[in-house]
Amino acid sequence: MRGAGCYDENNNGVVVMVPHSQKEQIEQIVYRILDANLDRAREGLRIIEEWCRFGIGNAQLAHECKKERQELASWHTAQMRAARNTPNDPGTELTHPHEEQRTSIQSLLQANFCRVQEALRVLEEYGKLHNPEMGKACKQMRYRIYSLESNLMGYQRHQLLLRSRLYLVTSPQEKLLETVEAALKGGLTLVQYRDKTANDAVLFEQAKKLRKLCNAYRAIFIVNDRVDLALAVDADGVHLGQLDMPIAIARQLLGPHRLIGRSTTNSEELQRAIAEGADYVGVGPVYETPTKEGKAAAGLEYVTYAAKNCSIPWFAIGGIDPNNINDVIDAGATRVSVVRSIMQADQPTLVTQYLVSQLHRIQPEQSKSYV
Repeated sequence: MRGAGCYDENNNGVVVMVPHSQKEQIEQIVYRILDANLDRAREGLRIIEEWCRFGIGNAQLAHECKKERQELASWHTAQMRAARNTPNDPGTELTHPHEEQRTSIQSLLQANFCRVQEALRVLEEYGKLHNPEMGKACKQMRYRIYSLESNLMGYQRHQLLLRSRLYLVTSPQEKLLETVEAALKGGLTLVQYRDKTANDAVLFEQAKKLRKLCNAYRAIFIVNDRVDLALAVDADGVHLGQLDMPIAIARQLLGPHRLIGRSTTNSEELQRAIAEGADYVGVGPVYETPTKEGKAAAGLEYVTYAAKNCSIPWFAIGGIDPNNINDVIDAGATRVSVVRSIMQADQPTLVTQYLVSQLHRIQPEQSKSYV
């Protein structure tokens, strides 16, 4: 005869008696876990929502965050709140040095996306003990938050690309990081890491450091040619030459929200890059340059063609420096890419400031906007 209490199955399917007090104790613990993680997820979403609203002014993304917060609130019952026991929670004393500082808006957003996603995974599992429907709802929400993260990061990259006028392509040198940082201080917002001679170990270490540097200055970081390296260091995208992998394959590997650029030397290559889904193109070489040894200059005529016919952001490139930038601008360029004029400059910050100032002198009607 069964005595007072309640009955449950153990892992082997055997019915065992569990005293009321123990069952209730477990229930209270589950409520506390659900309460803590509902708070954690809602707080993280609010932090992300504030950036969508005030940082980038995107009403749609802000609304998505708010909608998810409200759904979580609907699961946050009075029973869960009543089980809260903050004074006796050992987790309130736990911290980590990485939590005490944020190096950039991007690191702040990524930290809070991770926070939300981890909390939702906990809610999904423990929610099954409370209400199976809660587990299902949190699982689906977790997938939506993954998409929201990709959309927000992709949106920010594309918006910064549209605002970027000057694009630095690096060349190997001893003071690589110092030179790039000097240019970033001068207003640079777009950097491509290019080194055709270094081994993979060096490429990886340098790319990691440049990625961190660009994060600190809120600049886009692109890797030349190597999709695998771009993924390894979480770069914002990759730049492909005409002989590199097809854009469609790179897109499959990188996903829909990273940037893909393509070098073009004539109108046919340019139109093909647009049709294949490039986010931006390089137009050149405008002048002969040792960076593209043996390649004939495309000339200012190609710049004028791009100004009239290119429907995506494009950067004139090849031998452009402070002495000829205004000729390139007069031919129709609103964005330029440089290598030697900054990488070999005695004062990279001042050169960057000058180039940026010339590009920003372009009249608004000359500057094409892209949707």
